[in-house]
Amino acid sequence: MGRAAPNDHRRPGTAARPSGRNEAATMAKEAKTNAMRMLERMKISYTPHEYDHDDGAIDGVSVATKLGQDPARVFKTLVTQGASRSYFVFVIPVAAELDLKKAAKSVGEKSVAMIHVADINKVTGYIRGGCSPVGMKKQFVTVLDESILAQPTVMVSGGRIGTQVELAPADLIKAARATTAAITMA
Repeated sequence: MGRAAPNDHRRPGTAARPSGRNEAATMAKEAKTNAMRMLERMKISYTPHEYDHDDGAIDGVSVATKLGQDPARVFKTLVTQGASRSYFVFVIPVAAELDLKKAAKSVGEKSVAMIHVADINKVTGYIRGGCSPVGMKKQFVTVLDESILAQPTVMVSGGRIGTQVELAPADLIKAARATTAAITMA
């Protein structure tokens, strides 16, 4: 009587107390990604959006469709490596294709090439389908397609498959420390 179980590290005579944490708040905190934490640290307003990815369709156009959004408002993050061996990040509408020549010119490189999917995590800290222009392991030169400026809000990956964040273009430019240029195929 009054003795604690061998694996119970509480002081004898004390009972387990509820943590007092709101379970929903705890789950919300666990659901935050590095990108979301960075936006909050910068005091940038955003709206998180979740989508079902159990069907494996995580390409940008599928994500836009699942969220009921115009693909012109949903942007994908592409990571390249320049002739100088430096990495560059380009953010373009999901239905568009990156023009590698325009992209290279926008960052002052002779050429850029897409990195291999297998290298995305090593370079950015994110995985394919969950790569956000905000909150990468390192800050890379980032260029957003100039079409972003015509949108009232845009969506980019929230840093995890199944999560997008919606924010104002000016806020994304600030958070990603980005510039804008015409970088997509005509």
